[in-house]
Amino acid sequence: MRRGEVWVANLNPSRGREVSKIRPVLIMQDDELTAAGTPMIVILPLTTRVNTAFSKWRITIPARDRLLKDCQVIVDQPRALDRTRIGEGPLTWLGDTEMAAVERSLSAIFGLW
Repeated sequence: MRRGEVWVANLNPSRGREVSKIRPVLIMQDDELTAAGTPMIVILPLTTRVNTAFSKWRITIPARDRLLKDCQVIVDQPRALDRTRIGEGPLTWLGDTEMAAVERSLSAIFGLW
């Protein structure tokens, strides 16, 4: 599991308006932290409901490799998951340009720009 890869994870149970279901997630955690064996993995969920109204914050990833549908990275719902919630992968990975867009959007979400 490496930063920038898309894996499948179980986000159930959720509360309120949190994203749920078994769905693709983008690994955001630094590879060194993952290799150190931390029990949690920082992710961003993906959705197939591509919504152009959120395009300023949500990065669209076109279908490719084992990611079968176009998706948006839900940058406004970062989570830390126990490793046991992460299953199959990688489905695909994001290139440098895509990761830079996700990072800019994440900075905006956190008010770090």
